[in-house]
Amino acid sequence: MPSEDAHVFRLPRALRLENGAVLPHVEVSYHTYGRLNATRDNVVWVCHALTANSDVLDWWPGLVGAGCHFDPQDWFIVCANVLGSCYGTTGPLTPDPATGKAPFQHFPLVTIRDMVAVHEALREHLALGRVHTLLGGSLGGQQAVEWAVQRPELFDNLVLLATSTRHSAWGIAFNEAQRLAIFADATYHEATPDGGAAGLRAARAVALLSYRSHSAYGQTQTDADDEKLDDFLASSYQRYQGDKLVARFDAYSYVALSRAMDTHHVGRGRGGVQAALGRIQARTLVLGITSDVLFPPSEQQLLARYIRGAMYAEMDSQYGHDGFLIETAQITHFLERFYVQTYVH
Repeated sequence: MPSEDAHVFRLPRALRLENGAVLPHVEVSYHTYGRLNATRDNVVWVCHALTANSDVLDWWPGLVGAGCHFDPQDWFIVCANVLGSCYGTTGPLTPDPATGKAPFQHFPLVTIRDMVAVHEALREHLALGRVHTLLGGSLGGQQAVEWAVQRPELFDNLVLLATSTRHSAWGIAFNEAQRLAIFADATYHEATPDGGAAGLRAARAVALLSYRSHSAYGQTQTDADDEKLDDFLASSYQRYQGDKLVARFDAYSYVALSRAMDTHHVGRGRGGVQAALGRIQARTLVLGITSDVLFPPSEQQLLARYIRGAMYAEMDSQYGHDGFLIETAQITHFLERFYVQTYVH
């Protein structure tokens, strides 16, 4: 396969969603980097977070890429854009082949398990019998742990960053606050590609309060001018980040993916969280972040408690939840320890 390339895969059959709805046509956008070795045991599968895409070299520099821990010279790296996104995989803005019309706000509810079903179909298409390492943070971690529960025999190693066994009431509340901002934008209900842009801008401002920390804002967004009465750095930062997301994402996908995140619960229908995590066979590293208020360390500690033999570590970071994207030097350090411990013992 090409050393670094984007691909599209069409599922060979309709996808029945967890809630009973059916998507008759599903396409998946994905990237691969590097090459399979002769023994086909160098596969690294990355699951991405809420507004990311399949080009993991673009959004996880320092961890994935030339000279990084996951270097395409050594690994065959796969990352697939999730169901419901706006980066090439079937989502709310994808036209129905039969009608030529996109569903917009009527796109059906998809769950983390539906996302994993699409990943599994792609894995089969790529004929990857085993995956050396499956990893993801946040929404990506939710996919990874769900997949490891569903197909425990496939994965040798599992790396979970800033994620959980189920999405918390706190996390659902944050997501609902963001969706309320989008729904309050009248253009969202007009079902156009740019619909809900003002609401999405406000939603992103809400989300940032859960992604970063009091300390991070204090250090980077405090005004030097003590006499200032308006247009504070923190205010302009929120507007700037909202504008950045609107330029690259859409409100309908944001609603679809935040709803999917809310459905995450590995224990649903499996006798509870402990029983579900007990199915995992992969050697597992769980990483928490000291300042994460969206997925606090207690949620990662719960994962490590019930996954047999899991290694748990915490990253000391001022960046809050976003630390899983930023603290690549710390992540690399813990990965090196994890792999040494795994293969020495």
